[in-house]
Amino acid sequence: QVQLVESGGGLVQAGGSLRLSCLQSGRAFTTYQMAWFRQAPGKEREFIASINWSGASTYYADSAKGRFTIARDNAKNTAYLQMNTLKPDDTAVYYCAATGVAESTSIRNDYDYWGRGTQVTVSS
Repeated sequence: QVQLVESGGGLVQAGGSLRLSCLQSGRAFTTYQMAWFRQAPGKEREFIASINWSGASTYYADSAKGRFTIARDNAKNTAYLQMNTLKPDDTAVYYCAATGVAESTSIRNDYDYWGRGTQVTVSS
């Protein structure tokens, strides 16, 4: 069974930065495409970015391009989301997800495993 644990969330002022981490355990990390989603109060969970098993291919939602960067360290079984120039609209619970699908995907239902999320709050 795959387990995902997010960390790194918190309270930050607008314009600031945070780096989220997602530690995976249970099965070979390189089996999975990893992704980050977020869900704000009263809104649907939305895709932010994904990264393939090797880290060579990344895919971003338009809202994340230029400010967010997804990465992974296969030696540490960890995926990351670097978030810069944060805005109050970025306030949400951020979730890490994993899928065995090889092609880049932003579809929530393609992801088999989910973490419990980490809260990010951006103050104005």
